[in-house]
Amino acid sequence: MEFRMERGALTDAVSRAARVLPSRSPVPVLGGLLLEADIGRLRVSGLDFEASARVEAEAHTVRPGKVLVMGRRLLDICKVLPEGPVECAVEGSRFTVTADGSRFGLSVLPLDDYPALPSLPEVHGEVAAGEFATAVAQVTVAAGRDDSLPVLTGIRLGLDGSTMTLAATDRYRFAVRTLPFTAATPDVAADVLLPARRLSEIARSLGRAGKVDVAVDGGSAGFEHAGTRTTVRLLDGRLPRHEKLFALAGPAVVVLDRARLVEAVKRVSVVADGGSPLQMTFTGGPDGAVTLQAGFEDDVASQRLPAASDGTAEMTVAFNPQYLMDALASFEDTAVRMKLMGPGQRAMITGGEETGTPSHQHLLMSVKPTLL
Repeated sequence: MEFRMERGALTDAVSRAARVLPSRSPVPVLGGLLLEADIGRLRVSGLDFEASARVEAEAHTVRPGKVLVMGRRLLDICKVLPEGPVECAVEGSRFTVTADGSRFGLSVLPLDDYPALPSLPEVHGEVAAGEFATAVAQVTVAAGRDDSLPVLTGIRLGLDGSTMTLAATDRYRFAVRTLPFTAATPDVAADVLLPARRLSEIARSLGRAGKVDVAVDGGSAGFEHAGTRTTVRLLDGRLPRHEKLFALAGPAVVVLDRARLVEAVKRVSVVADGGSPLQMTFTGGPDGAVTLQAGFEDDVASQRLPAASDGTAEMTVAFNPQYLMDALASFEDTAVRMKLMGPGQRAMITGGEETGTPSHQHLLMSVKPTLL
């Protein structure tokens, strides 16, 4: 086996495939990346028990063949290679990487012990790559991190006609994002649960240009884009539906400048130690405003911002400051709209839309305000 390619292309292919490698594994070969050189192409593949990835890139192949090497070590080497062409070859029991006078050698792993990569499930349709990556990032912030509740560590992926729905919740917040989906057939439908961490890695590795093919079957989901193909095993169980939870009856509505609110939350949260809440007091009328407060005893902070409201009388609510920051940071809009039900109740954050159902919604449970 022998091939040549540019350092940037090799590093990109190796880094994309290495995203699925386990940090630790009782099976040593699962820490490996499979490199397969064919005429004009190099395929780099990796897998563990939950996910797989295969990345194709252009290469000048001198001798076709394949080799299995430790993936993270190869990635470390690729990152420090000088710019320019890279020559790779199998020499006996060693895989060599040479570029501009530098030379590295890696021991090869036994190919016979390496499992076959799973095939891509049936393709259901396609979605814009950039919008998909953004949507996954927007809902991932609400996914749980407690592995003892595996269902809450997942992202719901729903397909219904021309719409894809992504949703995640950890019981204290619930993020939902819808985006256009081009179905392969009119009757396409799916409702599955994917590991949030894995889906986030996949979305980042696919790039943001062009379209992503989406494939789902009974046990796995697959995504393919620009020479990168990934699969991930589904989680058992389902997330609770959000429709009734998101139906707020008669909320107070406030519109705020998102960038200014983010900076205020960052500033005031400096004194919010020990998980103490950040309190927001809204006043209505033509000079509507919100006062943010946090702290305890002598260590306190506050800031006042304009807040256009629907005229609702004064209301005070409080939130976990990190949850509020995560929610605000997941939006790209200039303004955000907050729908408030009162202290200790649900609060909905959306973009600045005034009509229709927003494509991105983030529900937070408020906590009991603390007198400062």
